[in-house]
Amino acid sequence: MISRAQALACGLTDSRVEWSVASGRWRRIHLGVYATFTGPLPFDARVWAAILRVGPGAAASHRTAAYLDGLCDDPGPVIHITVPADRYVEPRIDGVRIHYAQRLPLTRHPAATPPRTRLDETVPDLVDVAPHPREAETWVTAACQRRLTTPERLADALGRRKKIRWRAMVAAMLVDVASGAQSPLELRHLRRVERAHGLPTGCRQRRVAGQRVIWIDVDYDDYGLRVELDGRIGHTGEGRFRDRHRDNRATVDGHATLRYGHADVYGDSCAVAAEHARVLQARGWTRHPRPCGPSCVIRTVIIQDRPRHDVVDPG
Repeated sequence: MISRAQALACGLTDSRVEWSVASGRWRRIHLGVYATFTGPLPFDARVWAAILRVGPGAAASHRTAAYLDGLCDDPGPVIHITVPADRYVEPRIDGVRIHYAQRLPLTRHPAATPPRTRLDETVPDLVDVAPHPREAETWVTAACQRRLTTPERLADALGRRKKIRWRAMVAAMLVDVASGAQSPLELRHLRRVERAHGLPTGCRQRRVAGQRVIWIDVDYDDYGLRVELDGRIGHTGEGRFRDRHRDNRATVDGHATLRYGHADVYGDSCAVAAEHARVLQARGWTRHPRPCGPSCVIRTVIIQDRPRHDVVDPG
């Protein structure tokens, strides 16, 4: 891939460049950017073409950088390029989306080619543009599961951002990964799911002895309901099978198991509370949950399902 400016700097003339394109030896990819070969255009070449078109200081970022670093298996339909915030780039470049960043000189990888942001900075970029907390959780999870970075490095990158979407959720995830103990996720569940909706108080971190000792994150023993909060990133491999065996044993013993992650508890705590309430009521809980606010789904999902003859205690 070569730009017209690079070709002229190498000693070629404008007429020679035009002749190379007209003869089919070169192909014009973007305005002033050419492929000096025939045949299919590899992904790396597409990224280089976009960077050359955008100009000095540009670097691949977001999903494009994630794909180049092995964070995802699909690069998506467009090339994402970030440029310094003090530059202006023509807004419409076919197949290219432009981002602007004040800190690009610090977040750009010093040696990777094609030029791109450091992976520890790419993940927060993707989190910031994620439309749903579950997608943000997926990016953080993938980065740690694929051993491309560590929770500590991601936490450092997160701390350097003045503004970022889903900060509380991601910070909690990273703390959970690093410590794995009584987690912010469990605290969020206690406050925003249980207390905010008037649910029974579960027993937390309950030790159950049997053929092997297991720990239950939240146990509603009177109603045969167990809640598992997967705070540690990476319930895969042996961990996933241990979770499955634990859930199966609980079912055999007559317990129901509900399992949630950060995206559930941080992203839609009211829906989580609604599921809790349905199972608890089906297993003998005779009271009713309360909405945490005017838009709480408990109001429409749970209260709507009450029998017509039901009378709600104002207290």
